[in-house]
Amino acid sequence: MPGQAKTRMIPLLGNAGAADLQRQMTEHLLNRLHTLPELTLQIHITGGSLQQMSSWLGDDFALVSQSQGGLGDRLSAALCQGFASGLRHILVIGSDCPDLGEAEITQAIAHLQTHDVVLGPATDGGYYLLGLNQLHTALFEGIPWGSDRVLSSTQAIAHQQNLSVALLNPLPDIDRPEDIHLWDKARARSVAEKHH
Repeated sequence: MPGQAKTRMIPLLGNAGAADLQRQMTEHLLNRLHTLPELTLQIHITGGSLQQMSSWLGDDFALVSQSQGGLGDRLSAALCQGFASGLRHILVIGSDCPDLGEAEITQAIAHLQTHDVVLGPATDGGYYLLGLNQLHTALFEGIPWGSDRVLSSTQAIAHQQNLSVALLNPLPDIDRPEDIHLWDKARARSVAEKHH
């Protein structure tokens, strides 16, 4: 929804432009991941009705309304719901990491066989992927969301909780106006890949 999506991009792109960027990045990620047969993709949405999202994204994905609260609360609630439904391994990913693809997902799933937590470090100090075998709510408490200390804080909590952590390769994500060139490059690569 304009004004609610990619809010840090609004100064550069405006409300509608930031919402359109979110739409493009979501479609880009789903195109990269929908071919992985071992995944059950579930999309947690906010700012639109399930009917609107279904008409946009189609019926190939389970759509769930995000819970209320801050990012940590929403992540914890989504994981709680997933594990309660019987899932044994869950990867939570954001749609703003255009280089995320099959290799990172495959690595993360493999790491969950031997580790409690898998993190995909974003180059800005956050993470683009979190994988768990069970819910550890402490991983979402006291995190300085939106800062360059999200990853390090999460790792520190995991260490305090005696959880083993595996790290994927760092990837950039698109959060701020100065990141927009990364999206332009990712789109160009995606177009080139389709033509080969």
